[in-house]
Amino acid sequence: MVIVGGGYGGSLVAKELDLEADVTLIDPREAFVNAAASLRALTRPDWAHNAFFSFATLLQRGRVIRDRAVSADPKGVTLASGERVEADYLVLATGSGYTYPAKPRHASTSIAQQLDDLRETNRELAGADRVLILGAGPVGLELAGEIKDVWPDKYVLILDKADQLLPGFLPEVRSELRHQLDELGIDVRLGTGLTTLPAVGAGRAGSFEVTTDTGERIVADIWFQAFGVEINTGYLADGCLAPLTEQKAVPVTERLNVQGYDHVYAIGDIAALPDPKMASYAMTHAGIVVRNITAQLAGDQPEAVHTPTSERRILLPLGTRSGIGQLPAPDGVAAATAQTVYQRKGADLFTARFASRFGTT
Repeated sequence: MVIVGGGYGGSLVAKELDLEADVTLIDPREAFVNAAASLRALTRPDWAHNAFFSFATLLQRGRVIRDRAVSADPKGVTLASGERVEADYLVLATGSGYTYPAKPRHASTSIAQQLDDLRETNRELAGADRVLILGAGPVGLELAGEIKDVWPDKYVLILDKADQLLPGFLPEVRSELRHQLDELGIDVRLGTGLTTLPAVGAGRAGSFEVTTDTGERIVADIWFQAFGVEINTGYLADGCLAPLTEQKAVPVTERLNVQGYDHVYAIGDIAALPDPKMASYAMTHAGIVVRNITAQLAGDQPEAVHTPTSERRILLPLGTRSGIGQLPAPDGVAAATAQTVYQRKGADLFTARFASRFGTT
């Protein structure tokens, strides 16, 4: 059993099948990174270690290879080191990349490196009076909330070319979001972009001036990029396994098999499904795959199927005291209270859940 990628879905599959099969988990990082905690880790460096869970404590019987896949085919995986890992069952769970600090820098694969990055950026941010965030999606909004939670006197400006906050979500959720942003003093300007990016690197302190596409001049001391998702399927581009979609995703069946193979699966962000690219969906996919592979190992027919959805659900904390949410309800979806957002996510950003998975409670 070979699992490529130790994120939300891959680490769960590895954990659940560890006692049922000979499991090998492949990931270049030293630890699972709970990306939901990354933004608080930036603003609260003394708390930042809570975002990382060493792969050394995940498996009882299986092994973890700290390397990067460069190719995959029906019989196994080839790694950057040149090592070949054969597989009777193969699960692809490499997720997607996002700009730092929402996810670690690409070159930072050790816990120590990633903590150093966060501490350095925290020092840069601490000395800045005016913060510019490009992107008013969940990442940009949550980053703004975490900054205001620690430094309420900082001026935080969010720019986005879109003309709506969280399009596709319930009007009452978006209205409450706008209300909370106003209460926190976060300046959000929609339908506005920049003519060029700041000359100062993202996350680096240094006064700069930029011009919006409406001709307005903005001065700030630091900026962050909060847009730009990239699906991590470069190792499949050679076509040795299956052709990718135009969006570079992996076509899958209702049982989450890579099309054409009953022993190869793809889950999470890389699967060509309408499901939102969110951790909760990757973990739902993982449960389907665990059930199907368990059946196959027992000599039974795999019967677990995944019903795709475009349903919008979200828990979006704005620091430790505010936040908005939208969750499934009997008749569709419904707004969640700030208290629910705090209890289910904002209090610890899921750290207790992953401490249990990695045996560190």
